[in-house]
Amino acid sequence: MATDDLVKRVRERQPNCAKVGIFDMDGIFRGKYLNADKLASALAGGFGFCDVVLGWDSSDQLYDNVRFTGWHSAYPDAEVRLLPETERTLPFEGGMPLVLGEFSGRAEAICPRGVLRRVLAKAAALGCKVKAAAEFEFFVFEETPQSVRDKGYRDLKPITPGYFGYSMLRSGVHADFYHELWSTCEAMRIELEGLHTETGPGVIEAAIRVDDALEAADKAALFKTIVKILCQRRGWMATFMAKWSPDWPGQSGHLHMSLVDAESGRSRFHDADQELAMSREMRWFVGGQQALMPELLAMVAPTVNAYTRLIPGYWAPTAALWGYENRTCALRVIGGSEKSQRVEYRIAAADINPYLALAAAIGSGLWGMEGEVEPDAPIAGNAYAAEPRAERALPATLWDAAQRLRFSAPARALFGDEFVDHYAATREWEEREARKAVTDWQLARYFEII
Repeated sequence: MATDDLVKRVRERQPNCAKVGIFDMDGIFRGKYLNADKLASALAGGFGFCDVVLGWDSSDQLYDNVRFTGWHSAYPDAEVRLLPETERTLPFEGGMPLVLGEFSGRAEAICPRGVLRRVLAKAAALGCKVKAAAEFEFFVFEETPQSVRDKGYRDLKPITPGYFGYSMLRSGVHADFYHELWSTCEAMRIELEGLHTETGPGVIEAAIRVDDALEAADKAALFKTIVKILCQRRGWMATFMAKWSPDWPGQSGHLHMSLVDAESGRSRFHDADQELAMSREMRWFVGGQQALMPELLAMVAPTVNAYTRLIPGYWAPTAALWGYENRTCALRVIGGSEKSQRVEYRIAAADINPYLALAAAIGSGLWGMEGEVEPDAPIAGNAYAAEPRAERALPATLWDAAQRLRFSAPARALFGDEFVDHYAATREWEEREARKAVTDWQLARYFEII
């Protein structure tokens, strides 16, 4: 009945079409308009979407090192199922319906949303539901896609200058943008919990309200696209790069998560009788996240640029360490009441694919619960000054992270061989592409002197 109602509404619209979209390996939203008849057919039996979107990078350049698709397979259609429960309306397109999809059939094994869904099925088998929320920082510029290219990405003009975190002045001056973003997200079921300026020129932070983990991932993935659309519609640009300038801190994409009992709804993380009110299951969850973070980092730091953020003193973790209410650690346990007890996965930057980052964060925690993996002692004070055990060190490059993922037995058990092989290959490709670049740093370093 819900799909019949959706199709009826689309038939009565002008134009009589809806948007459908899927997220690729990099978390980029790909999609198209469908007319009412095609939408009805797709809702009933799925539709085909060229599998090249799983076989190219963020610049639409074709991978040469993956088995799933390529010239050798002639880029056939992959099966996609539409998910009517994800329907939203696009306020800036006159209430146009938007429906998310996910890959099915053979492509389901490497579908980012499918990977997270399978991890959540493991939680369900343990009698748990996972609650999650994302918070993103993003820089906004008085630029357009054309102007940044004309400038060679230099001398860009942020919408505000200098440092001014939590500024009531800046948010008041640009109140029309803040209000538009807030109301658009509300209309699209991407409810925000908070929105404020962060420290840096033109940087804003948004916290998305907690929800069931799969819905939270949908909201996080959509949020990044919506911010970019709203900015570009007013002649601005937003970036979610992990670090766009060496002069400013990177942009976080922190993930919060907790487990609740599937039957009672009570927290599985809170136990007032235990130290820090951490239940045994929460300790094991954090222990698993800590143990597997170096092996799964490619799913959480997915770009070459992400590794320029993971350096001391820039509000980004540098080792797989945890602490209680400690923002210098990769894992921050947040205490308090049963409702608020959770873990914040602070290693993630704004460039994440939310489906894969949550799959890594949650999957490693569940692995820890199943194996009763105890974490190290919590870090008190400055984690950057700590000397972690060798196994807590994080890979320093995307290539190294891809190798750790490729040869990780827990990753293969959690996500499947097909996904691990495909995704590791895509990150190896990304690193190889980066090596072709002659950077400004290299020119300044070597051009005259070497």
